[in-house]
Amino acid sequence: MGEIVLTCINAILPIILLILLGYFLKRIKILNGNFLKVGNGFVFKVCLPCMLFINIYDKMDSFADIRWDIVLYAVIVICLIFGLGLVTAILTTKRADRRGVILQCSFRSNFAIIGLALVERLGGDIGIASVISAFSIPVFNILAVIALSVFVKEPSPEVAESIDGVSVEAPPVSKAKKFGKSAKDILLNIIKNPLIIGVAVGLLFVGIREIERACCGGEVPFALNNQLKFLYTAVKDIKSVATPLALVILGGQFEFSAVKGMTKEIIVGTVWRIVLAPLIGIGLAVLFSKLTPVLNDLDAVYPTLIALFGTPVAVSSAIMAGAMKNDEQLATQYVVWTSLGSIITIFATVLILMGCGLMTV
Repeated sequence: MGEIVLTCINAILPIILLILLGYFLKRIKILNGNFLKVGNGFVFKVCLPCMLFINIYDKMDSFADIRWDIVLYAVIVICLIFGLGLVTAILTTKRADRRGVILQCSFRSNFAIIGLALVERLGGDIGIASVISAFSIPVFNILAVIALSVFVKEPSPEVAESIDGVSVEAPPVSKAKKFGKSAKDILLNIIKNPLIIGVAVGLLFVGIREIERACCGGEVPFALNNQLKFLYTAVKDIKSVATPLALVILGGQFEFSAVKGMTKEIIVGTVWRIVLAPLIGIGLAVLFSKLTPVLNDLDAVYPTLIALFGTPVAVSSAIMAGAMKNDEQLATQYVVWTSLGSIITIFATVLILMGCGLMTV
């Protein structure tokens, strides 16, 4: 039991510490608003796409290794949670710039950063987890673009202003403006989104690797990390900056006083991310494996499901929310509170699955 607690703490606490560092540096004037704004753009447009590209290129060796039943299950459940989160977001607030943020928090976990490390520490199959990441990351990002586009127009008249760090309630969104963008606008946002581009380029290179194997008797004569190692190393170095820089910037933007104006939204989104989402994602897997021939041999897969559905909201969600004219302060609050709460909920999930004899650590 002590090892499980330590695993959860070691996976989550570094996130909290880096956010606190950013908060402290802003308070002592080392970081200022201009740095945070420019840093946000740099992380969103450069660092995170590089991270997604490297994750897919390095961890997805071949399309042939894919376990399609797990992939299909993961994608369907993510979409199910998206649908339920959409209803929740509409019912929870009239603020257009907050609806998309609540929706994003409900379905989008930190699988790419925390999740893969957590799978390894819980003794799961890292190969399955890496394959799942190659599919879940595009799904997460496409749905996130939809979530953050569908309610808000640019420039958004509904976005709340901030006075001395305290959010001021904006006028409610009218029924006529509930869905602020056309399908064409949303599609363009998806295509132009830097995170989607990073994923697409990663999958393209995996496809090239497959073609090389088919044409050269299983050999890969050209590999980015061999023939173009200088480029690969540079991209990987940028990737290594993405998470710590994003967390420090989020900490600099964090305002404790802002909680007062969004307590209901924080509670709803946090409960969705670390309680309801894992309950649905893992609970349905248990039911299917026990009652149907679908999803067999899940012993080594449960750590992946915990990481996919139970980890905090993705760090990039706050950067993305701000870049797409949604309530970045609420999104930042979600990163902090879901990270803190997930220490307890991940531990409880692992303990329950171990107690039921479904997994071992």
